[in-house]
Amino acid sequence: MSEDFRSEFPFTLPRGLLDDQGQLHKKGMMRLATARDEMAVQNDSRVQENPAYGVLVMLARVITRLGTLAPLTPELLESLFTRDIGYLRELYNRLNQQGNAHIPAQCPYCSNQFAVELALSGES
Repeated sequence: MSEDFRSEFPFTLPRGLLDDQGQLHKKGMMRLATARDEMAVQNDSRVQENPAYGVLVMLARVITRLGTLAPLTPELLESLFTRDIGYLRELYNRLNQQGNAHIPAQCPYCSNQFAVELALSGES
């Protein structure tokens, strides 16, 4: 296997998940999704009942760690702030559908277009 091939990616949530003990979890790891993940989400009874729940089921499968929390469950991810869910959905889509963590950007002053890497490890 190529040394350039990565299947897990670090990330830092914008807000973080506050657990029952009051500990904030922001740094985590997300792996690439597999066909098995897709099938498991489709077969999940909670998703069949409420298709919107699919994002939580999928994220629980592909996030391998969030702070000291592992494994994650969809029920645990229900406590995430919407900003964090949006971040994770964007990261998931970038990694699994487009193959990179870059987003298109445009300079507001000169209109030059360029790509910016999505901050996966909390870099500013």
